[in-house]
Amino acid sequence: MNLSVPRRAAALAAVTAMALAGFTGATANAAPAAPAGAAAAPDIPLANVKQHLTDLQAIATANGGNRAHGRPGYKASIDFVKAKLDAAGFTTTVQQFTSSGATGYNLIADWPGGDPNQVLMAGAHLDSVSSGAGINDNGSGSAAVLETALAVSRANLQPTKHLRFGWWGAEELGLVGSKYYVNQLPSTERSKFSGYLNFDMIGSPNPGYFVYDDDPTIEQTFKSYFAGIGVPTEIETEGDGRSDHASFKNVGIPVGGLFTGASRVKSSAQVQKWGGTATAFDRCYHSSCDTTSNINDTALDRNSDAVAHAIWTLSAGTTTPPGKVFENAADVSIPDNGAAVTSTVNVTGITGNAPSTLSVDVNIVHTYRGDLVVDLVAPDGSVYNLHNRSGGSADNIVQTYTVNASSEVANGAWKLRAQDRASADTGYINSFKLTFP
Repeated sequence: MNLSVPRRAAALAAVTAMALAGFTGATANAAPAAPAGAAAAPDIPLANVKQHLTDLQAIATANGGNRAHGRPGYKASIDFVKAKLDAAGFTTTVQQFTSSGATGYNLIADWPGGDPNQVLMAGAHLDSVSSGAGINDNGSGSAAVLETALAVSRANLQPTKHLRFGWWGAEELGLVGSKYYVNQLPSTERSKFSGYLNFDMIGSPNPGYFVYDDDPTIEQTFKSYFAGIGVPTEIETEGDGRSDHASFKNVGIPVGGLFTGASRVKSSAQVQKWGGTATAFDRCYHSSCDTTSNINDTALDRNSDAVAHAIWTLSAGTTTPPGKVFENAADVSIPDNGAAVTSTVNVTGITGNAPSTLSVDVNIVHTYRGDLVVDLVAPDGSVYNLHNRSGGSADNIVQTYTVNASSEVANGAWKLRAQDRASADTGYINSFKLTFP
């Protein structure tokens, strides 16, 4: 976080009188209500978000210990996020810029549909400082935004507004990537934004729960969510104007976001409110110890769910039925350096061939995913490779794949085949699911 910029001082006295298009406050200790006519946001799986953080840590470890602008770890991080979004059906664009003599990258992902004249965007900076892997700052925000985008795909969300997601480069050098993106937008495009939501450091190990006080509607959306789960919030001040929302705010786009604290010390009153200790919210801020061990799971889980709640609420999304789902949740052990094993689902009642967008949900628990080969085997024996001994040392494969199986007859025994082709690790297929739209 850099570049302090003054924030508005407007009070929220009139918020409760605003017509928020169905936005409703929630009572303490109850799940926040969805707007009338809108689909409820899904629970964002903490395990999935943490897996993204594990993958980002592995990228940093393999690339000099960081994911900083101009370093190979940053480009590898962009490629990692882009691959997941491409597989989930997003239209992705990599935007290049130059800063400090090095090429930087922004990643933009658009979800098909929605009113192009009403754009709701969520984003996070993906770069770290050069001294560490940047897992809380800002793998946490990047991973939560990524998993929320993947949840949009899984739900086949059909929002009223057009949804866009962004991952920014060179934030640590002064919001360079987000400034470049905004400056490239014609004024007519800027005017189409209904809001930009920013998520920077949302898993601090000694967390507070801070909400940006910029746009009243966005602010109240987050406050209502946290009130609904019985978590008190405070207005965010430590990061005033020091993250990518400032780039959007400075050109008149409504902004909001979440934060769990950086180098400031948690006060005794805040300890009373949230627990923890009267020490820095993040003692590893901008340090080499900002690794996967520098995350508070509860804060990351709550904030990830809040991200989804805001996206669903502010875009007024509805979902289409998920179609027919066939699942095998029985554990199948994968022998170490042994023969391939299979988990089988028997598909019935589907007319004709499988779709060109067959959804394949894979959950494999394994101590070293880099040893695994994973295939989808159709009823006629056709093989579709899903994972081929890639992914470095990151544990587990929890992923949704989209497979073009339109040449296959739908009905019959479909198999998830997994084989460990190296030694000294263990694992099992936890579940295998096919969804036919």
